[in-house]
Amino acid sequence: MEQPIQIALVDDHRLFRSGIASIINKFQRYNILFEAGDGEDMIRKINAKLKPNIILLDISMPKMDGISTAKWLRHNHPDIKIIVLSMFADAEKVLTMVRMGVKGYLLKDSEPVDFEEALLKVSRDEIYYPEFVTRHLVHNINIDYTLAKLNNREVEFLKLASTELTYKEIAEHMCISSRTVDGYRDQLFEKLGIKSRIGLVLYAIKNKLIEM
Repeated sequence: MEQPIQIALVDDHRLFRSGIASIINKFQRYNILFEAGDGEDMIRKINAKLKPNIILLDISMPKMDGISTAKWLRHNHPDIKIIVLSMFADAEKVLTMVRMGVKGYLLKDSEPVDFEEALLKVSRDEIYYPEFVTRHLVHNINIDYTLAKLNNREVEFLKLASTELTYKEIAEHMCISSRTVDGYRDQLFEKLGIKSRIGLVLYAIKNKLIEM
């Protein structure tokens, strides 16, 4: 039997946490491991035996806010995936959290189906960024978007990497091995001066290789 994915809720509003917990409990495969009122409360609760797979993290909290909490998690538990919960869609907060490596970003007034999709994608080691996050990234992340000389297979890989396909699925689609896919990825990272799959997507968008 498949083990449930363990979720922690870190938000200072107890009523909001209860509402989110009720929503998540209706989804299959997920379990609320614990709730915390801020980053300090979370640090007290998290340990080797009580360690979530995903943390739903508010940004604005007393004592220890979401940004400080995300920094602590990145340093102490980099394997824990973070989905931001926020009332804010402004570029500064979005970019700050994305640069810290959060895997997802949800506004607090999102529909339950959005929460489920975010949890599903992040649990698969993918990212969940709504359109407004992608828009901020495209307009603000500092990457040299001068179109490089890419061969046809690199362009094909780049387009596929900009979809929701996993690298394994990309390999199957291109009829090549997973090792060859890794080679294309690393080659593009070096050629384009990019360090992540998000960067590849942004490059493809900027150079009109894909459409939003």
